[in-house]
Formats: sequence, C-alpha cells, structure tokens
Amino acid sequence: MTVVAGENIASRLAYYAAIQPTTPAVIHGSKVCRFDELLRRCDAYAHRLTGLGVARGTRVALMVRPGVEFFALTFALLKMGAIPVMIDPGMGLHHVGLCLEEAAPDVFIGIPLAHVARVWGAWRKGAWRTLVSIQGYFPGARLLRGTSRPGEPFVGPKISSEDVAAILFTSGSTGVPKGAVYLHRTFCAQVDILAKEFGVGPGQIDLPTFPLFALFDAALGVTAIIPRMDFTRPGRVDPRAILEPIQRYGVTQMFASPALLDRVSRWGVSRGVKLAGMKRVFSAGAPVSPGVLKRFCHLLPPEATVYTPYGATEALPVAHITAQEILTETAAAWAKGEGTCVGRPVGGVEVAVIPVNDEPIAEWMDALRLPVGVVGELVVRGPVVSPRYCQRPDHDARGKITAPDGTVWHRMGDLGRFDEAGRLWFLGRKSHRVRTFRGDMYTIPCETIFNQHPTVRRTALVGVPDPHHAGFQMPVVCVELEPGQRKTADLASELLALATEFEHTVGIRHLLFHPAFPVDIRHNAKIFREKLAQWAEARIT
Repeated sequence: MTVVAGENIASRLAYYAAIQPTTPAVIHGSKVCRFDELLRRCDAYAHRLTGLGVARGTRVALMVRPGVEFFALTFALLKMGAIPVMIDPGMGLHHVGLCLEEAAPDVFIGIPLAHVARVWGAWRKGAWRTLVSIQGYFPGARLLRGTSRPGEPFVGPKISSEDVAAILFTSGSTGVPKGAVYLHRTFCAQVDILAKEFGVGPGQIDLPTFPLFALFDAALGVTAIIPRMDFTRPGRVDPRAILEPIQRYGVTQMFASPALLDRVSRWGVSRGVKLAGMKRVFSAGAPVSPGVLKRFCHLLPPEATVYTPYGATEALPVAHITAQEILTETAAAWAKGEGTCVGRPVGGVEVAVIPVNDEPIAEWMDALRLPVGVVGELVVRGPVVSPRYCQRPDHDARGKITAPDGTVWHRMGDLGRFDEAGRLWFLGRKSHRVRTFRGDMYTIPCETIFNQHPTVRRTALVGVPDPHHAGFQMPVVCVELEPGQRKTADLASELLALATEFEHTVGIRHLLFHPAFPVDIRHNAKIFREKLAQWAEARIT
C-alpha cells in the first residue's frame, strides 16, 4: 500500500489527482466529481478565499452539507493553511453558538440555511470579518461559486506538521462540546494508519455515513459515495438510502454508527439483502453488540471484515477488533457483563490503564500504570492524539498529562482494563460510574445483562441520591423497549430476576421504563445518561 508523504494533508489530494485524475472522487446524487476536478475546485476556492482575506491561520466556520463543495472547501482551507472549525449543527442553536464563541472564527462559510441559523441564533453577532454563502445568495454574504474548469493551480504557504490544521468539536455527549485542536501531523497520522492498518487505498469505493470520516477518502485515493440521508439522525435512516447505493456503485467499504448498522441490518436481513462486493465495514461511536454484528454480517460475503475501532474525537483510532474475533472469542465474556472488548492498540499508539482519578494529573509517571486485569482509567498517547483543546485550559488540565519527554497523554474519560492477550476492554465512561456505598458500578457490564432480554432495545444505568447513605448513589436502570413491546409487571420482575444472577448487578432494585432515550446527534448511539439521571431522580426520590 502506497503511503503518501507530506506535512499538509491537502497534499494527499494533489497526489491522487496526479496519478488517477479521471477516477471519481465524490459521487453525490447525480453529481460525479473526478479527482482532477476536485483539485481544480479546491484551487479555485483557495484563490477566491485568498481574495476575500482568508490566509494562513485564519479560523473559518464551515457549515456546508456533505458533498462536492464540502470536500473542495475543506481541502482548500487546509491547503491555504487556514483553520476550518467543524461543528455538528444538529447540537442546537445554543450549543453551536457557544462553540463558535469559543473557537472565535473570523470567517463564516455556509449554505443559506446556515446563515439563517447564524442570524437567528445571534452567533458571534458583530464579530464576523467575512461572510460567505455557498449554493445560493444570502443578504450580506459574498457568494462563492466553485468550478471544475482548468484554472491556475493554487500554491499554498509552507506548512509545518506542527501547525494547527483544524478545530473539531466533540459531540457533547458528556457535557458541553469541546474543540479538539488537530495539527497537520494528526491528520497525516490518521490517514497513514487507515492505509497501513486496514488496507484502505486507491481502487476502493466508500459509503461514509459520517461526514468528517468521508474527508479521509480523498486523502486516500478512495471514491466517496455520499448517501442521501439526515446525517444528524443515522439511527432513523431509510435503509434503502444505504443499501441501494452500495449495490448500484459496487461499494467496497462503509463507515456507520452502531445505530445505523442496527437499523439497516434489521431491514436487510428480513428481505434477504446481500452486499456481494463489500470488503470492510467500520462501526464506531459507541459499543456495538455482538447481536448487531452477527446480524449485519449476514448481509456480507464471508471474506468481508467488520471492524469496531475504538477512539474519540481527541484520539482516533486507538484500538480495533474484528467482528469475527468478537463473535468467536469475546462475546461469551461480554454476555456475562465483563465489558466490551475493543481490541488491541493500533500501531504507534500507546495505551495505559491508570487509577481512576477525577482530579488533574500534572505529570506522567510510569508508576501510574496498573497491571493487566485491573480496571482503571484509560489514557493514550501517539501521533493521532490531539495535543490540546481550543481555549479550554481547564479541560487541558483535567484531560491531558504531559510526560517528561514532552509528549502528551490524553485521558479518554473511559474505564477499562487489559486482558492477558493484550486486548483492551471498555467498561463505560468514568463520569457515568455509579458511586454506591458498596463500591462503584460501571455502565457497560451492568447494562449488558439487561440488554440481552428479547424485549429490551437498550438500557442505561444511572445513579440517584441514596436516601439511606449520604454522599452515595443508588443504582437505577432505565429501560427502553423494542418497538411494539409494552411494559408489564411480569417483564419488570423478569429483568430484576436477571440482576440477581450476577454479582455486579445484584444490588439493582429499581427499574424505570423510558419511551425513547436521549442520544447524541453525531452517532445516535451515545446515551445522554446525565439527562436520564435527572429524569430518574424525579421519579425515584
């Protein structure tokens, strides 16, 4: 597999435009954009944005729907040395406004609807230096049009691998979204790992259902098929919007959240759908149950591989495991509530388990490492780790640990352990552990026991104040049932009986049935347990 060198990630697009100019880079509906055309659009945008005063180091809020313009604009900004600020618009006007205040971009590039939201939400009112509209006119904004016609190539400034490339905001599933600072070397390291570790490269066709993941395609020489879907609601996607383009274009690879895999596999299996040309599937954003993996594998040819990479916006990928290894080796331990196995660390990424600590850790010491089998907090370091947050010194203090050699460990905010085979097991978020007077309870091990009941779609372990033990919490399991199932006294008794069969759930005495869990916008898979805890507290105490 050829891996292209270069400090600016945008150089990868230029490389593939030179060696495979007529290969489709992006297909979105009826639009087909070749690699050479994408590079020309990128250069045209770079020239025009330069004329509007955008330069190296300029922070640019980019709110454009996934498609050809999204690819061209992003790579244009990277090539210019400008800093795109990426925020999920689905998190709501208020949170988007907070993210923009924090990142403080000078330029806003968006479709007309994004400009309406900007005005309505009063985002950085009066602070914008330049407003740019794409795909339509908006009062007060300069109209920027792309072109695929030959033009003068754009020669960008010399970029250092340590220069800031972008600011990517987290989904905010455990609080206010934070802006992770990506350096150019961060992007390059991620692309190199996708090429080396998973064999992603030219000649392949990808269907990415997460827009930011799609950008890797152009840097890897891969054709991206952009599905027609609401990217903020992958769990509600029309399965035909995913399966039909896979079959029409001979898609060989896809990236999808567990919620999307669940929905699509239910529909596909019931209709006998087969995806003959698929070679690999990535699913991330939350743990994927063995049941969903097994069902989705029924759609795939035997030689296809399903990967469940583990990571976060601040560090991705960290580790990975295949569906085959899960189904044949780790599913039995998962079913007993021992956690979700997320595999072995990827090349170049170091993972350690340290004692659980909610306070800042000023300096890394090897003495912090816990032995194999002991549960603790997961920390990682390596080239894919974002070194800091944007304008968040408080979160840097709590989320980063500086080693004596100057490298940075990122505290994942997750609990886990290593097994004897060198595999990492995920037990849940550190902030979601329930602090009972008998000891801490972890979400994934507890929820797994209840999630295996055939009428249960998913559960969430939360803590409410314990009236009998001051300063401690009482565990409550919130239950969302499968569509069409109804709450009954017998069902509640069955679930509570399950809890008595395992040492780590025996203390659970309270169940609450919830109609539909609040979940994150990005993947529709991360449960907002903080909201459920407030909901449960109002009903228990």
